[in-house]
Amino acid sequence: MRTSLVVIGTAVAALVAGCGGAAEPESRQSATSSESGATGASGTSVPLPPEPEPAAEGECPYLDTEFVAQTNGQRVGSVRTSSEDTNPACFFYRPDGDVQLTVRVYVGEEEEVARAIVDDAAPVATSNPTAQPTGWEGGYESGDDGAVYAVSKGGHAVVVRTNQQQSVKARSVAVEAITRLGF
Repeated sequence: MRTSLVVIGTAVAALVAGCGGAAEPESRQSATSSESGATGASGTSVPLPPEPEPAAEGECPYLDTEFVAQTNGQRVGSVRTSSEDTNPACFFYRPDGDVQLTVRVYVGEEEEVARAIVDDAAPVATSNPTAQPTGWEGGYESGDDGAVYAVSKGGHAVVVRTNQQQSVKARSVAVEAITRLGF
């Protein structure tokens, strides 16, 4: 009996290793590569828009700097925005110049793109699911370098990244941004 369990256990381990080994890097690569597109919730490859970059110093049009400082628990030294005219991404910096929090807003007509942006930021396979605020869906996860909270609704997506490990901080900023944008 003992030999049978060892043989069965070894066979199962070999089967699992053989099934997951080669497929994992390819599927993970396609889910995070902006150039090749990401696999959306529909299972199709969706090309992602490029990640926004900070372009100009200035206030975030939809988030108050003091709110971000209090919510994230760090003073804000400066704020930069991306070059988009409508709903630019906002980059909040600590006084020492390091980024403490970023907010990316996507507004489009393609639900698949919005979901793919969320899946790229907080992959469905590894993140905790969320449905806050009501009607929005996505995920959140924490790591050594901070937390991310990403949600979409229709063709809209909001992704918040913080250097803090508590995802509740990113969620609070995401909910405030969604509220102020009137989504």
